[in-house]
Amino acid sequence: MEGYHGKFLKVDLGSGTISEFNLDPDDLVRYIGGSTLGAKLIYESLDAGRDPLDPASPLVFSAGPLTGSVFPMVSRSVVCGISPATGIWGEATTGGTFPVRLKASGFDGIIVTGRASKPVYLYVKDGSADLYEAKTLWGKDSYATQELIRKQRHDTHAAISCIGPAGEQTVKFACIMNDGGRAAGRCGLGALMGSKKLKAVVCSGNRKVAVADEERIKGLVKNLRATVGNHLMTAPYREYGTNLWMDFGMRLGDVPAKYFTKSVFPSKKISGGAFREKYQMRNYACYGCPIGCGRLIPEAGDGIGQVDGPEYETTAAFGPLLMNFDIDTIVRANHLCNLHGLDTISAGVSIAFAMYLFEKGKLTKEKAGMEIRWGDGKAILKLINLIIRKKGIGKLLAEGTREMARVLGVSQDEAAHVKGLEVPMHDARAFVGMALTYATGPRGACHLKGDYFTIDTPADGVPELGIFAGDKNLSLGKAVSVARFQCYTELYNSLTLCKFAPYTASQICEMLSAVAGWTLTPQDLLTFGERSLNLKRAINNRLGISRGDDTLPRIVTKALSEGATAGQEPDMALMLKDYYDYMKWDWETGKPTKEKLVALGLETQARDLWHV
Repeated sequence: MEGYHGKFLKVDLGSGTISEFNLDPDDLVRYIGGSTLGAKLIYESLDAGRDPLDPASPLVFSAGPLTGSVFPMVSRSVVCGISPATGIWGEATTGGTFPVRLKASGFDGIIVTGRASKPVYLYVKDGSADLYEAKTLWGKDSYATQELIRKQRHDTHAAISCIGPAGEQTVKFACIMNDGGRAAGRCGLGALMGSKKLKAVVCSGNRKVAVADEERIKGLVKNLRATVGNHLMTAPYREYGTNLWMDFGMRLGDVPAKYFTKSVFPSKKISGGAFREKYQMRNYACYGCPIGCGRLIPEAGDGIGQVDGPEYETTAAFGPLLMNFDIDTIVRANHLCNLHGLDTISAGVSIAFAMYLFEKGKLTKEKAGMEIRWGDGKAILKLINLIIRKKGIGKLLAEGTREMARVLGVSQDEAAHVKGLEVPMHDARAFVGMALTYATGPRGACHLKGDYFTIDTPADGVPELGIFAGDKNLSLGKAVSVARFQCYTELYNSLTLCKFAPYTASQICEMLSAVAGWTLTPQDLLTFGERSLNLKRAINNRLGISRGDDTLPRIVTKALSEGATAGQEPDMALMLKDYYDYMKWDWETGKPTKEKLVALGLETQARDLWHV
């Protein structure tokens, strides 16, 4: 079992019992780790009639075989569960130091069920675990929580994954914070954690796993560091972080503005360069990363002190999407979300929807209790605070755009979500491959499963897997490449591996061989990813998802009259049919066919979905 401890920690908060269970070596070969192994564990206890916030609903923290190794850019871990935001499969990844400490604690992951009678936190170190009372931590923000626990445990090496007040209030898009401002951001898993009265998971220790070939790993590390150092995007990421995309993306029509109704705006005001000019920003990196795309702002003004700088998605969500071009407001909005544990994408989209409806008169001042106008920085910050506390209009916004539309009697075609998850900050009209990705992704609208805009930019694609850059506006023939890329990027959350790691498929095979002893080809990676996608699709099918849910709201596909995408719309019907044909999903039901599931070794799912 090289690359693994071969065991998970199991915690029942209702009874307070803590145990461990061994992992089947065959399951590790089949599901690898991370979110795919998490999906396998969650599937075993799946109940279609159960509320996601029911005590029996499991929450999984999971690492992968590469986590904790000496390879660069592998300090990632995954949090999984049935999403309170969407009611279907949910996963969120995070970096920093926590993933390495999770693996070093002596376990490959942790599965939590039940609900504590009072707030607690879990402390795991060197193969043992205990629950501690967290009454004095309940109500504390995420930064204070991390600092207080570190002092309580007298463990300077401990890494802490925790919720803030938004998770405690079960805000539907609450996230889980670690290492200061790192976030497992999407799908509202902070609400699931809060519903269990679990304030934090604390990991420490020095447990190591055996590896297949230590000498080969040393040679690979040298080559991988050279790959990263020589890559054309390394220096820009180090200098500007992910917000380097703002200027370039706007010129491609890829940055949504004014709630997905515009694409042209003064990008220079909020670009990576503008942040560099305004603030004395410092870099920070996840454990073992040679790039350091994280931003720290030592002094944000108004007595706030040091804060984590916003990345691209956050800057776009609190910037052009709201027609706000004040950097200070964006920084403060990001800091509020980090403090209280709130997904910045869903928060920004929900506020933008409120502004859109206010302008149209569908949300009045009387209903909202305030004016909600485009670009109003004070209103933006006030709404974030109301969402965190679920007070006033914030109580409705805390439910997300799908519920906002339902309550306010607005068409779902005006609500920017897919399956309940708000659409991220890459425009479906700029890269039609992203439109298909959003419609079919296992957790709803997700720009990372897979991030097809990186293929059609243009870039080199993934030649080993037959994935090449094409016409970003052409729907014909796009589906097969999108599906293959989804399968490939699905693997990253299983290994776990940073999405910015510029490794080839062959290099990833070598990494797995050196760590776990497996002999793999690039095509094997696609098979792993395909199995993962179909397993999560089976979960979603059992929770009620069908072909009719694989769609995009009109607000994000309707042709604009300006910018690089003027007059363009993705042909969703064409791409979806091609996608279903390639993936071998049944057109009538939206389920993977029985034959496809069996071919992938998912016999249990084939029986459950097709009753054979």
